[in-house]
Parts: sequence; C-alpha cells; structure tokens
Amino acid sequence: MAVEVVSMGVIVQVIGNVIDVKFPTGDLPLVYTALLISNPQISDEKDNLVVEVALHLGNRVVRTIAMDTTDGLVRGMPVKNTGKPIMMPVGKATLGRVLNVVGRPVDGLGPIKTDKFLPIHRPAPPFTAQDTTVEVMESGIKVIDLLVPFPRGGKMGMFGGAGVGKTVIMMEMIHNIAMQHGGISVFAGVGERTREGNDLYLEMKESGVLPRAALIYGQMTEPPGARARVALSALTAAEYYRDEEGMDVLLFIDNIFRFTQAGAEVSTLLGRMPSAVGYQPTLAVDLGELQERITSTKKGSITAVECVYVPADDLTDPAPATTFAHLDGTVV
Repeated sequence: MAVEVVSMGVIVQVIGNVIDVKFPTGDLPLVYTALLISNPQISDEKDNLVVEVALHLGNRVVRTIAMDTTDGLVRGMPVKNTGKPIMMPVGKATLGRVLNVVGRPVDGLGPIKTDKFLPIHRPAPPFTAQDTTVEVMESGIKVIDLLVPFPRGGKMGMFGGAGVGKTVIMMEMIHNIAMQHGGISVFAGVGERTREGNDLYLEMKESGVLPRAALIYGQMTEPPGARARVALSALTAAEYYRDEEGMDVLLFIDNIFRFTQAGAEVSTLLGRMPSAVGYQPTLAVDLGELQERITSTKKGSITAVECVYVPADDLTDPAPATTFAHLDGTVV
C-alpha cells in the first residue's frame, strides 16, 4: 500500500515500548493514528516500524506505543504521520497467509497483493443491522455438542489454567468445523506460544484447510502494543468477509486473556493508575469494543471460539470474569 505522508515529526523520547514524537504546531495526529519509523535494527526496509498514537502531551507531542522492537531508535529520528489508523489488508489475497499485527506477511511467501485495506479500529454494527436468528453449529466434539451447543454467529469461550489443553481442543475444532463448514476461517494468535502457532500452520497446511484460512499472529515474543492490537487486526479481516462478501466466518482467538494482559501492560506504560488486581481501569471498555464487533448481521455472521486462560485457576479474576459476560456459552 502506498503510504501518504500527512506531516513529519521527530522522536524526542524513547522509554522501552513507549515513544514520544514531536510535531509542528497544528499538525498533531489524532489518537489511534499510525506513524512510521525506519528502524535499522528490524530490517533494511524503510518505514518498517509502526507506532500507534495513544496520548496527546500538550500541543506538539504525542505518546505512542510501538508494534515492534524499539531497539535501535534514537532521539531526533524522523517520523512519518500517515493520517490513518493501522490499515489491515483484507480479501482473498490474505487466505493461506500468516500476517502480523500491521498486516505484513511473516511466512516468507512475498508481499500481499491486494488494494483492499480496512482500519483496525471500527464501530460495532448498529442494532438495526444485527440478526437475531438462532442456529446451532456442530463442533464435531460430541460432549460439547451435547452439553454446550455452539450458536452460529455467537461467541463460545473455553476456560482453563495453563497446559490443560485449550489450544489442543481448539485445533481439533478448527479441523472439524473448517472441513465441514467449508467457509472462511480467521485465526488470531494473541500472546501464545510461537511453537503452537507453527504447529497450527503446519496442521492446517497438511489437512487442506489453509487455502480457506487467514492466520494473524502476535505471539509471546511480540511487544505489548502488538499483542493488544492483533485481535482487532484479525477481527477486521473477518469483518470484511461478513460485511462485504456476505459470508459466515469462523474466528478463532487464542488467547483472549493475553489481549487483556497486553492492555494492562500498555496502560501501565502510559502511566495510568491501575484498577483491581493491577488490571487497566478501562478493562471492561477494551474488551467490550472487541467483543461487540463479533456478531451476526443481516449480511453474514462471525462465529467466535475464544480460549481464555484463567490465572491461578481463579474464575473471579477480573479478566475471565469480564469475559464471561460477553459469551453465549462456556466450557471450563
């Protein structure tokens, strides 16, 4: 995508994953705007680091969160203002590919050839556009289909502690539903093990599901900014098929707790006062903005299966407790 530069700024401060950028008076970018920096530590490519505006500090300085490593950045480096939020490539060109949070391929298969891009920050469908018809979708796992049937266009959560097999069950579901469903699947790897992401990619390739799936990864090794945004990037890819192509889409998110955890890290980096158990004060709003976009409309539907890690096996922890409120069914 050709980048249109609205204005130029300079880095004035680097504090870990937080970067302060100074702009000329009157050229301050809006919150959620994507800025571009050339970081030689990442690669030789220009504009290889995307940072997102999070706060305005006075009339000329913005505080941003980086989507990749900030190693190698120094004060005085030029910064480009794109004038837009992070734009995600969408459409058939993304199928069978592995993308990162900003829509760049990480599978070594070359660039994504598409002219369709959507912003990752979008409003949820209005009430008038939503569909309330209830249909059951078989998961292919008998005990789940009997006790907790999946509603088409609904949200299902799989809760559990570390290493109990949430991802294994999800991989089985991806295989069963995607093969039977025959439609488009989008997988969001949010803050989970890179090995599991690689296993899933190879299994999808072997089973023949990959050409009908898009994988968007922001794994444990990524900075908190990427982990806090990758679920929105994957959801944007799924929304395109629902809204523009009128399809029923499957969205798998592993793990929704890591989305909340990354949000807490970002909130702390920005200097906000923590709330209960150290989580961000905006926990309910952050989760609501994501979950309310996952719904059925009169054009199509997004059916979500979400893994939820339960810290210390405490279901009353604010992260899983807030997630419960958004789900149509739960498996613990």
